[in-house]
Amino acid sequence: MRTVLERLLDYTAFDTQSDETTGTHPSTAKQRVLAEHLAEELRRLGAAEIQVTEHSYVYARLAATEGCEAAPALGFIAHLDTSDAASGAGVKPQIVRCWDGSPIPLGSSGLALDPALYPFMKNLIGHTLVTTDGTTLLGADDKAGIAEIMTALETIQTRNLPHGPLRIAFTPDEEIGEGPDFFDVPGFNAAFAYTMDGGAANEIEYQNFNAAAVRVTIRGRSVHPGSAKDIMINAQKIAFEFDSMLPPDEVPARTDGFQGFYHLVKSTGTVGSAELNYILRDHDADSFERRKVRIRQISDALNARYGAGTVTAEIRDQYRNMEEIIRRHPFLIELAENAMRSAGLEPEIVPIRGGTDGARLSFMGLPCPNLGTGGYNYHGESEFADVEGMEAAVRTILNLVTAFSART
Repeated sequence: MRTVLERLLDYTAFDTQSDETTGTHPSTAKQRVLAEHLAEELRRLGAAEIQVTEHSYVYARLAATEGCEAAPALGFIAHLDTSDAASGAGVKPQIVRCWDGSPIPLGSSGLALDPALYPFMKNLIGHTLVTTDGTTLLGADDKAGIAEIMTALETIQTRNLPHGPLRIAFTPDEEIGEGPDFFDVPGFNAAFAYTMDGGAANEIEYQNFNAAAVRVTIRGRSVHPGSAKDIMINAQKIAFEFDSMLPPDEVPARTDGFQGFYHLVKSTGTVGSAELNYILRDHDADSFERRKVRIRQISDALNARYGAGTVTAEIRDQYRNMEEIIRRHPFLIELAENAMRSAGLEPEIVPIRGGTDGARLSFMGLPCPNLGTGGYNYHGESEFADVEGMEAAVRTILNLVTAFSART
């Protein structure tokens, strides 16, 4: 059998960064390379009905073992792509065995994983950690989840463990909010599922942000600066003004828990035109709507000041808080808690300060909480994975499979 660590190292060698600007599905062709690799591995593991769709979704099934046919079909889902916040090409993992608690240099990059900056790391002393060399992200988000699902599948097959109907899916483009766009919920045919896409292995998540993307375009008027009096309208200055009218403390760096935020992710501009790209996030639906109202109010105020059509704000909803769906199925959380305890973990329910494929899938008819994978510091060069956490996540999957096999 391959270990979960061996699989993580295998999968992180694939550059699968998504790109929201392409307009294609998948957004990058390189995601399909990993999809085909996983499909071939699923064939070797004895899975059935394996598909790689035209949009690079990977689907597979395991038929129920004798006596478990009446159990509800259970799915496990992880995503292929990695964030564009740091390079995913040429990943060079470092394996730190029996970590002693001291700062970990990340290659020759000058960066280090320092527990003084990341206090939670004190809980991982003595563990085996997989880090980057400081020049790329690791890709544990979400290749740790893929590795855990595949390792659990091989364990089930090798040990001939009893199980109900099982469904596996690996999705493209989760990082850009498009993972569920072409997900075939009826074809997947699971009653319930779990995404393996969280952080610490003991975390259970079903309270995610409501989310929207905002594109603010600003039209200026460019003339020679020597003759610009009462004529020039500097789009960049208006962009600065727009951003200054948002609450300064409602940003990611000053919020946590259930607090929402406005996040300026990109700004470009010249005198003649400028663009601001934001994401809006809030757990509370009413507060989320108020954030969208504020964006429109600022646009209206600036148009009143500088002329109609100067500022245009396009707001696109991305996903909703899946809590309203999951609360209808509380046993999903109870089973996950029991599965984690049996895996040697103390479960913790935490709010997701982000989103997962499961958020949208829950509203598409597939209730889908999110479970931790043992990965940390996602979306950057300080990303790392805890191997003992990953092994515990495999045990959690196996315990869930056993628990569902007894349900009818």
